[in-house]
Amino acid sequence: MLSKILILLALALILISLFSALAMLYKSDDPSKRKRVVQALTVRIGLSIGLFIALLASIYFGLIPGRG
Repeated sequence: MLSKILILLALALILISLFSALAMLYKSDDPSKRKRVVQALTVRIGLSIGLFIALLASIYFGLIPGRG
């Protein structure tokens, strides 16, 4: 149950990071804002990779049942 909550939390954080980057992109063309957009997208990529590794580890250790 805890693993499912952590997965949903990670997905929520990924979506928040993605939409915050989108909002910053449309707000202004200021170079400092573009740097914040890149940082938000970098956070999203890091969270996505971390989630993927966590899912693989959860399946490997039997916390999430695999198929077959």
